Amino acid sequence: MMLSRAARPALRAGAAAVARPATVNVAASANYATLREIEGRLKSIRNIEKITKTMKIVASTKLTRAQKAMESSRVYGETSNTVYDKAETKPIEAEGKKTLLVICSSDKGLCGGIHSGMSRYTRRILAQQPNCELVILGEKCKAQLSRSNAKQIKLSFAGVGKDIPTFADASAISDQILHIPEEYGSVKIIYNKFLNAQSYEPVTVEAFSEEAITASPNLAQFEVADESIANLREYALANSLYWALAEGHACEQSARRNAMDNASKNAGDMINKFQILFNRTRQAVITGELVEIITGAAASEQ
Repeated sequence: MMLSRAARPALRAGAAAVARPATVNVAASANYATLREIEGRLKSIRNIEKITKTMKIVASTKLTRAQKAMESSRVYGETSNTVYDKAETKPIEAEGKKTLLVICSSDKGLCGGIHSGMSRYTRRILAQQPNCELVILGEKCKAQLSRSNAKQIKLSFAGVGKDIPTFADASAISDQILHIPEEYGSVKIIYNKFLNAQSYEPVTVEAFSEEAITASPNLAQFEVADESIANLREYALANSLYWALAEGHACEQSARRNAMDNASKNAGDMINKFQILFNRTRQAVITGELVEIITGAAASEQ
């Protein structure tokens, strides 16, 4: 069909009006999809923030109880150390005898680098003293040290760190350690020492063998019978383990509280950034719709 010259401009304007909104609609639908993605991301980050804040409150409550238990346990450990210091007990350095390292970690994570720091500290000791065997309390350090020193792990314990350690727990662990058939020249307990609510450090405390206690120069002043030395050694080992576990538990709760506090702050920063992005994207969508309306109105007037 032939069109007159007067009708052709109107047809071109109508075709342009139909074509333009189609392009804007594609962009608008993409913006709407982006808005939904940003809104979903915001929702998930807000949920994470709620969880981390709750975990921080729980860790703060547990830290107070853990610090009280730690202060009580220090009496046990320091008493044993006082006896060894006054008796001038020293580890036996005999050829052919290995050193036993008892590593006090736990089964729980989400507490920063507290377990990995202890694993690195243990690896440094093993690099200097390769003739060592390991007893690991807790699954975290066991999983980390199994990758590099699996053959040196003699014994391991699970279920550590669920609650505040007790002397009964330490006694049961020390009983299992003393049943290891190997005779060790030195037994060292590695644990995290509580410095303050913000810091800790891995340290080593010596748990002497029966032979080392018997050879103490000033042991006679305590009037310990020879047949009671084995009991003294077992009791002193349980004291030191109780102290180490209690200090490590307090360090873990402190580290978890700090880690959850940092996670909550990071989540808050991410929420602010995504909220700004969401507002800008929503503004772009509204602006695009306004342009579409104005363009259509202008086209219809032509």
